[in-house]
Amino acid sequence: MSNLIPFAENVWLLEGDEAHMYGVPFATRAVIIRLPDGKIWVHSPVALTLERIGAVAALGPVSHLIEPNKIHSLYLADWRAEWPEATSWVSPRFAERHPDIEADLVLEDEAPPAWLGTIEQQVIKGHKLLDEVWFCHKPSGSLIITDLIQKHDPQEQGFPWGLLKRVAGLLGKEGGTAIDIRMTFEDKALARRCVEYVLDWEFDRLILSHGFCFETGGKDEVRKAMNWLLETAQ
Repeated sequence: MSNLIPFAENVWLLEGDEAHMYGVPFATRAVIIRLPDGKIWVHSPVALTLERIGAVAALGPVSHLIEPNKIHSLYLADWRAEWPEATSWVSPRFAERHPDIEADLVLEDEAPPAWLGTIEQQVIKGHKLLDEVWFCHKPSGSLIITDLIQKHDPQEQGFPWGLLKRVAGLLGKEGGTAIDIRMTFEDKALARRCVEYVLDWEFDRLILSHGFCFETGGKDEVRKAMNWLLETAQ
């Protein structure tokens, strides 16, 4: 089973296997977008299986592999090996954590010509350690966020992980930004300007790498989840 799920026109979710960070399990999800030229853009690649390879290949030629922050890295090498002609793109600080992982280009605030006009992007700056690039697929009005907002499904959490994610502020549709990440922003004013810039984009759908996705009301979900930053940054 490939676990490839249609989300909007030319947008699919590819549900991956569980991954672990410091022993804590996290569900994984890639976002697959078909660009106007027919090429395939992959956000946060998940573990490959024969079924997933076949399902993605059937959509079109895989041309862009996106690692949107320096934590998401596990499967980039596998996708590069499967699709060696694809261009790999990583967040600005990705190489700090992964100097041994080969990548082609670094993501910036402005979209490159390959998807300019179809996908908008913005680096969320100001954190002590984490950088993250947010994307918006303009034709479907779908905002894509990786780790800065998480809303894990309580039904999928075993003990003690559900309790841990609740304490961290990541459980259920009321989840948001993890407490430890909130506490380690060095420049909240800069981060707020980045988030406010994104909130000026036209989107209603919200895709999260970890947890629930929303087919409508996405902008309100982002505002609620980032209220701690939008209301307090100076």
